Amino acid sequence: MNEALARFAEAATCVTDPRELEKLLSELLTPAELHDLVLRWELLELLRQGISQRKVAEALGISLCKITRGAKILKRPDSIAARILANAKRRDRKEGNAGNHVTVESARKARG
Repeated sequence: MNEALARFAEAATCVTDPRELEKLLSELLTPAELHDLVLRWELLELLRQGISQRKVAEALGISLCKITRGAKILKRPDSIAARILANAKRRDRKEGNAGNHVTVESARKARG
């Protein structure tokens, strides 16, 4: 499986357009899998913004166990997700795109 994951990772690096990456993920994942992936990314975004684990769990309607896993990911010094989120935050500040990220309110609205 690790070899297959490595081949997929290499192939995915060829995708440079975010819309194409969305389409690729939609082609490969079921709607439920895609939902879970997006949910996990949203929780990382909210945690990275300093929002408490309890507020994130409430906003996204998920357990504290999932939130704790996300918090551990962000604390690891070698975390790619943390690095991507930090780079996105710097880029948004530089480009003045402060409204380009998820908030507790937008997460609640999305969940209905």
